[in-house]
Amino acid sequence: MADWHPSSWKSRSAAQMVDYPNQQHLQRVLTKINALPPLVTPAEIERLRFQLAAVQRNEAFLLHAGDCAESFDACTQQNISAKIGLILSFSLILIWGGRLPVVRIGRIAGQYAKPRSSGTEIIDNREVLSFRGDNVNGVDPNDRTPDPERLLSAYFHSTATLNYVRGLLTSGFASLHHPRDWSLSHVRSPALRSEFEKITQGLSDALDFSHTIGADSGRESVPFDRGGGRGVLGEIDFYTSMADQVNGIGNCSHEGLMLDWEQAMTREVDIVGSGLPSAKEKGFYNTSAHFLWVGDRTRQLDGAHIEYFRGIRNPIGIKVGPSLENAELIKLLQIVNPNKEGGRVTLITRYGAGKIGDHLAGHIDAVKRAQHPVVWVCDPMHGNTLTSSSGFKTRNFGTIISELTSCISIHAACGSRLGGVSLEFTGELNDEGFSVTECLGGSMELSEEQLGLRYQSFCDPRLNFEQSLDVAFLISNYFKEERFGDKGENGIYAALGGRNTV
Repeated sequence: MADWHPSSWKSRSAAQMVDYPNQQHLQRVLTKINALPPLVTPAEIERLRFQLAAVQRNEAFLLHAGDCAESFDACTQQNISAKIGLILSFSLILIWGGRLPVVRIGRIAGQYAKPRSSGTEIIDNREVLSFRGDNVNGVDPNDRTPDPERLLSAYFHSTATLNYVRGLLTSGFASLHHPRDWSLSHVRSPALRSEFEKITQGLSDALDFSHTIGADSGRESVPFDRGGGRGVLGEIDFYTSMADQVNGIGNCSHEGLMLDWEQAMTREVDIVGSGLPSAKEKGFYNTSAHFLWVGDRTRQLDGAHIEYFRGIRNPIGIKVGPSLENAELIKLLQIVNPNKEGGRVTLITRYGAGKIGDHLAGHIDAVKRAQHPVVWVCDPMHGNTLTSSSGFKTRNFGTIISELTSCISIHAACGSRLGGVSLEFTGELNDEGFSVTECLGGSMELSEEQLGLRYQSFCDPRLNFEQSLDVAFLISNYFKEERFGDKGENGIYAALGGRNTV
């Protein structure tokens, strides 16, 4: 890595870059950001690498979830609590069925930028710059000039979000002794409520038994919890896209899109907690997030984003779509992980339900032949976006499930295993306590006519609370069937218990 530096990406062609009209203003802001405290620490980043290596060995499952793009206005107590509650509820269902630890990485406290297919768009018969996320410009067509001050605002909104997440999780919000506090009060599906109540009742009985025999009086650190013992009953490890990890909680992720920002948040420090022979060896860490990923639009082999990603020690994700050839995928892995280190690379597949059968098996075979260690994660959302007859950007729950179940089946047929899921979902409720209406179908049987009732996303459509738990039960019940020896495809679909998925 002698030829790499946080600014070496500037010698390469960069896609999706923001054109700031005042470069001097931008540099002043970046200098300020570079002097601000890190949002995450190297020890936390190394610990996440260790846990992702466990996912690679099928010793844990990865849940990567949150908003497609966050907004500053959504940085509220209610929204953050709802999001964390949904992530905890989802992961509890997975743990119950799979009997595996769940590594949680949230798209939260930093996912403020979005790539766009075009630099401009037509609104009210006039051409304006495309909205690139709250850390670039505004949703209002009259507020589309990129403003560097928004980067500083993103930093402080991330800080506020992380502070509240840490406070929530260290104050007992994540306690397994009272998961009902994560709230199903607004869920209208009797089947969902009944299934979740079965899990919480079973958990309560197990905890009572553990208390009776004294098993919960304390425990020693286990390898999965390297970095210090954690009270498994009292708190849950949680990684988010710009989060800290107080008492084993809180890690974070975002798309590494804006390289000026990423460079400003990169620090060279001693490599800690990695098990390397020399504690004095230095490395470069992006301290804005524990986990960053590179998207379909920015993963060019000779591009600026891959040049930046290859030099940081953070675990990274790579979006893998239909346009990525097998040979190109292997070249990417060789660039970003030449030493084939465990926990370093997560491949997030997003083909679309109609294309996954044409591409996934080839990608799996190529990676196996190259002997690269990766975490395989399914993103069943991004390849299945459509526009409804009423003009709303949406996704069909049945199509999302189709890609997810196909992904599980193809991995099994290839002698591989799905290591995680990447979902865009939200626990947000409106003032009347109702979930958002952005994706069709699910146990609530959301129709096109209902999309406009509570459509709140300013970017991509998200699964709501009920639809998210539908997915959680599907995966959980599949793993449970697998544990008991039933691996049939019918078992995958039956995991929804006969509920309407379209």
